[in-house]
Amino acid sequence: MNNTLNLLIGLAMGLNLMALGSGRLPSVIRTVAIQGMVLGVMPLLIEEHIQWLALAIAVGTVAVKGFVIPQLLQRAMRAANIDREIEPFIGFIPSLLLGAGGTIGAVAVARVLPLLPEHAGSLLVPGALASVLTGFVMLIGRTKAISQVCGYLILENGIYLFGLLLLKATPLLVDAGILLDLTVGVFVIGIIVDRIQRAFDSLDTRKLTILRE
Repeated sequence: MNNTLNLLIGLAMGLNLMALGSGRLPSVIRTVAIQGMVLGVMPLLIEEHIQWLALAIAVGTVAVKGFVIPQLLQRAMRAANIDREIEPFIGFIPSLLLGAGGTIGAVAVARVLPLLPEHAGSLLVPGALASVLTGFVMLIGRTKAISQVCGYLILENGIYLFGLLLLKATPLLVDAGILLDLTVGVFVIGIIVDRIQRAFDSLDTRKLTILRE
């Protein structure tokens, strides 16, 4: 089971790099959706005996991260009539190099942390650290609001992976709280994106710098 879990976490870390290296918004949204679905099934692999709460959280996570939020982002993208990140603050190649370096660093850092024996051979900590770093790079390095929302989602996925470390101590309470915060946060961000589009006829967040009191 641990090998399957590590395989899925490795896939999620690879999807981080795909999101960093892509300038096409539909591809980034699909990448985030796939990552959300991959992470959604992990509680079922960690739990020795599948309970109804674990199953409910897994189904809810897959539904929200894999379908509901990507659909909302695609609708916003079509409404804004954009499909590509043109001039990011941090270029795609430097972003990819930062992501790859951060992933290697996350694996190195995880090896020296005093983890519990059951987590020593797991990629949960490296995957969480790499995803948080990837999310920060996309939040800081992209100019389109939709790309920044995708960065927020990837960052949240890293926090979600950290929450899985406490799965047995707090049975899915952490993951349920994270999922609720994610849902509320994305809807708030959706409202902000809509207001940006209405005010500037664009989703380029650099235009916010022209605002004055």
